[in-house]
Amino acid sequence: MAPSELGNENKMPLLDHLIELRQRLLYSFIAMIVAFFICYALAGHIYNFLVQPLSDITEGQAGRRMIFTALHEAFFTQIKVAFFAAMCISFPIFATQLWRFIAPGLYKQEKKAFLPFLLATPALFALGASVVYYLVIPLAWRFFLSFEQPGGDGVLPMELEPKVDQYLSLVMRLIFAFGICFELPILIILLSKVGIVSSTGLKAKRKYAILIAFVVAAVITPPDVISQIMLAIPIILLYEISILCADFMEKRREKNVSDDEPDAGTETS
Repeated sequence: MAPSELGNENKMPLLDHLIELRQRLLYSFIAMIVAFFICYALAGHIYNFLVQPLSDITEGQAGRRMIFTALHEAFFTQIKVAFFAAMCISFPIFATQLWRFIAPGLYKQEKKAFLPFLLATPALFALGASVVYYLVIPLAWRFFLSFEQPGGDGVLPMELEPKVDQYLSLVMRLIFAFGICFELPILIILLSKVGIVSSTGLKAKRKYAILIAFVVAAVITPPDVISQIMLAIPIILLYEISILCADFMEKRREKNVSDDEPDAGTETS
């Protein structure tokens, strides 16, 4: 194997690797802290952005409001919002530092193979977050608001007055859940690339994957059918896309092996 194919020809002592890892983690931590203070200064705008779907649905309705019942609740809610936003912003920096740590130990071919997955990870997470924010949340909120009851003779009104911390915790949990679930193709393709799973095995376990998708959706989403289906269907579609990608890589791998066989024969003759 040519030395140029190695990411780093000189071997580093274990202590040097640990020191470098500490520096990479320190850079990531500093980036997250800086992002946290920036996001805390903008916490009001981030809060309004997360509340916007409910505000759009209830626009023009008198008496709509968000409440908090503890003195410290609004403050800690802003802390939670700032931390969540800082994690999302600093994740690409953390991923870059992790890549710069492991890249020198990889071959050029391995770098070319893993770099697209590194770039696709934040893109797929952002896609999942966009789906839940612009599609799932408005549908789910309309479903929940349909249970309100107007007051009348001998009937008490039943109106929604969401608590600030509970509302934002639910929204952030949904965004995180959808973002993680949209990483499914990357996980399956990586497992297929190292030979742990195959397209044939994925096809044979399709019915179990569909069942697991609905179970996961039922666990991590609110207890309504709409949001559960809106999460389960993308998971199933992403699973099917992963099967196609795994099948494509297997055919490409077989083609490369068949192309190399004549060359091996000429060398031995």
